[in-house]
Amino acid sequence: MPTHDTTSLDAIGPALGRVSSGLFIVTTRDESAAPLGFLGSFVQQVALSPPTICVAIGADREHLTQVRREGRFGISVLGDEDKALMKPFFKGPDDGSPFDDVEHCAAPGGTPVLQDALAWLECRVSGEHDAGDHVVIFGVVEAGSLQGDAAPLTHTRKNGLRYS
Repeated sequence: MPTHDTTSLDAIGPALGRVSSGLFIVTTRDESAAPLGFLGSFVQQVALSPPTICVAIGADREHLTQVRREGRFGISVLGDEDKALMKPFFKGPDDGSPFDDVEHCAAPGGTPVLQDALAWLECRVSGEHDAGDHVVIFGVVEAGSLQGDAAPLTHTRKNGLRYS
């Protein structure tokens, strides 16, 4: 049996990239109550009762600061037919808010969610855990709606050590 280097990041990265995930728009509000969001893939249900979701947010991102301040976040689940909903969230900071280009509404607790997403969940922050360059935020799901019956949009990376 040939020997392979299985402990180097060069070996781990491509293998890790094959861990598939969904694609989501993670939302909260900023200090002025304006909607704030980003395209996220590090999202997972972690408990059944109470229903709990976790999302990993880059430790240096403004979104993390605002989720902590607001104490709430939303998850808009993208479906196979919802790829166009991602595009506004690739805007640069000088290009306006992505929410200028997508229909959104407030969930019962005030968190913005995308109206045309496959589903949405609104969560109350229940804890967090440092995970290196990200912070994992845990949230108890307090509201949600399934808005279609399409398959959820999933993706894999070429390398699990980079976003691309």
